[in-house]
Amino acid sequence: MRAFRLAYDGRPFYGFQRQPDVPTVEDTLFDALRSLSVLSTDASRPVGYAAAGRTDTGVSAVAQTVAFDAPEWLKPRVLNSELPGTIRAWASADVDDDFHATHHAVRREYSYRLYAPQHEAQSFDGRPPVDADRAAAALTALCGSHDFHNLTPDDEGTRRGLSGWVDRDGEFLLIEFAAGGFARELVRRLVSVIRLVGTGHRDVAWIENLLGPEPVEQRPPAAPPEPLLLSDVRYPGVDFERDPEAAESGAVAFGERAIESQARSRVSRAVVDRLRGGDQ
Repeated sequence: MRAFRLAYDGRPFYGFQRQPDVPTVEDTLFDALRSLSVLSTDASRPVGYAAAGRTDTGVSAVAQTVAFDAPEWLKPRVLNSELPGTIRAWASADVDDDFHATHHAVRREYSYRLYAPQHEAQSFDGRPPVDADRAAAALTALCGSHDFHNLTPDDEGTRRGLSGWVDRDGEFLLIEFAAGGFARELVRRLVSVIRLVGTGHRDVAWIENLLGPEPVEQRPPAAPPEPLLLSDVRYPGVDFERDPEAAESGAVAFGERAIESQARSRVSRAVVDRLRGGDQ
C-alpha cells in the first residue's frame, strides 16, 4: 500500500468525492490511474482505496491523502503525468496493508481566509468591518469538546474536540481549525459564526445557544467554500517523502493560477474604483 499527498484547486470541481455527470477530484484521479493502467477499466476504484475525507464543491487542499495498493513505480511525478495542473501529487509514503486513509487520521486541519476589512472605507462590497479581537473571542468560545449539531446538516458524528486560532493578514483574517474530524459544512458554518460576532451582529453569548442541546430556529449559513483549504492531515507513524520534481511542478502550476487570480482581482478593483469615483 502507498499513500499520496494531493494538492488541488477546488474551484473547477464539484467536490472531492465521485458524482455522476459532474467533474470531481476523485473521478479525475481515477481517470489518471486508468491511463497509467494502475486501475482497470472495469474497476470502480483501486484495491484498498480510501481518502482522508471529502471536501465540498470549491474547497481546495494541499494535504488531501489517498492510499491504495500501488505499484512501486507509481511515484507522485508519474501520477502527475496524467493529472491536470489543478491537481498535483507531491509526496508519498509506504504504509501497512491495513492502513485506512480515513479511519487512521488523528488530526485534520483547515484554514479559511475571511475577507474582513478593519474599516468601512476598506470594504469593496459594503460589508461591515470585522474586529479581530471579537472574532478571536468567538473562536475561543467555539473551541473545546462540543456537540456541533446546530452547525451541520449531519445527524451523527456531531460531537468534536475543536481547537483553532485567528491571525490578521491585512484585509483578511486567517482562521485555522483543527480536530480529529469535521462534520459536513461545519468549518464554513463556524466561519459564519465568527464573522457575525466579529462584525458585532451577534454577541459571543449567542454561541452558548448554538452549542446547547436544543435545536436553534435558524442555523448560521455556510460561508463560501472557495477561501477554505484542507491544510493538513496527520497519521501517527507515517512519514511522507516529498517528491522534489512533483512538488516543484505543483508550485509552478499553482503559482500560475495565483497570478491569474491576482490579475482578475486587480481588474475587478479597477472597475470598483471607476464606478465609485464617478469618472465618466
